[in-house]
Amino acid sequence: MNLTAIIRDLSEAARKLGFSVRTEAGGFSGGRCHLNGDEVIMLNKRHPPERQLSVLAAALRTSAVDAVYLKPAVRRALEEAWSRIDRGIETSHPEADDA
Repeated sequence: MNLTAIIRDLSEAARKLGFSVRTEAGGFSGGRCHLNGDEVIMLNKRHPPERQLSVLAAALRTSAVDAVYLKPAVRRALEEAWSRIDRGIETSHPEADDA
């Protein structure tokens, strides 16, 4: 399963958990925030899929992801992203924020 499909499936799971997921271009890192009373996960369109996956994983870390069905490949990618976060392995590309 490719990263674009994993991101799509995780975004859908996030929606089922009550988040809005927005993908926009801009000079921001992305992440979970509150906007007009809604919980939103912002993904930067300019970032590579690896970074978008990392942002989604971090945003969903404290959510009840076990309450929604995730394909085995999607769950594995999410858990691997959490493991990278725990080990402090960055998947971000700061130069993408400067665009």
